[in-house]
Amino acid sequence: MRISITGVAGFIGSNLAISLLQRGHEVTGLDNLSQGYMRNIEPIRDKASFRFVKGDVRDAEQVLSASKGADVIVHLAAYKIPRYGNALDTLLINAHGAESVFQAGLKNQSRVIFASTSDVYGKNPHLPFSEQSDLYLGATNVKRWAYACSKLFDEHLAFAYSQEFGLRVIGLRFFGGYGPRQNLTWWGGPQSVFIGAALRNEPMEIHGDGKQTRSFTYIDDTVDSIIKVIENKHADGHIFNIGDTKEISIVDLARMIWNLVREDEPKFKYISYQTFGKYEDVRNRVPDITKAKAILGFEPRVDLLEGLTKTIAWQRSVLEGSKND
Repeated sequence: MRISITGVAGFIGSNLAISLLQRGHEVTGLDNLSQGYMRNIEPIRDKASFRFVKGDVRDAEQVLSASKGADVIVHLAAYKIPRYGNALDTLLINAHGAESVFQAGLKNQSRVIFASTSDVYGKNPHLPFSEQSDLYLGATNVKRWAYACSKLFDEHLAFAYSQEFGLRVIGLRFFGGYGPRQNLTWWGGPQSVFIGAALRNEPMEIHGDGKQTRSFTYIDDTVDSIIKVIENKHADGHIFNIGDTKEISIVDLARMIWNLVREDEPKFKYISYQTFGKYEDVRNRVPDITKAKAILGFEPRVDLLEGLTKTIAWQRSVLEGSKND
């Protein structure tokens, strides 16, 4: 198949591209390199079945050109707001980027698989979250909700395009992705920052009391879910939760990472949410993946200990390589 990926030099995009090429597919990848890195796609840069296009997902003509002839467009490019990010860029980049992709999907008659987020469930206290769960977002003057709002808009826009024009779309709500090629800052999630701190023998920054819980999904499982959607025509028109159902507190995650890196007692630095201004955290977040199991045959296979061990080895090699540059 011919597959176009937006955000191909990012975390999920680069791992997906490598896996698709190994399976014999042709891949064209678009990225403006604002959050992605050329090092992520270095292993495939010279492959005949891969083409890289440097471009912005908001540019409808570039997206249309990069996806010409594609059987499937996988839309992963996004601007994610971390604790202290830019709400305006988050809203505009994600909204206009999705619109460019959906228009290209119509014109090229491509199926479109797009990334959403577990963040859309917001403050819903009823666990685990199913695809039919209510979505509880906080007040609009709390910019922490801008990312969730932007992705929720993308979902509504996708299915509006489907209902009005017949666009074939599938949405994936990802839960806590991590692994090789992840962003090394808060953009990549707490595990990225914790690993970096442990490798440097510095205190890990714990936001809040650290008792908030999350589920973390190794990149191989995330990629596997996307490939299952690509190869399953019964997925069209659905939203799926993609994630591991095992729950862990943030402070326990930090302690696990420290113990995998060092032999001494973990160093923690607790930071109040008040530091970030008007900020609201989600206390608990766990997916119900019954639907993904039933329709896609998806089930995570890599447990957290194994995945973190592999991720730490990769991150250590990246940091050591940067010292030698």
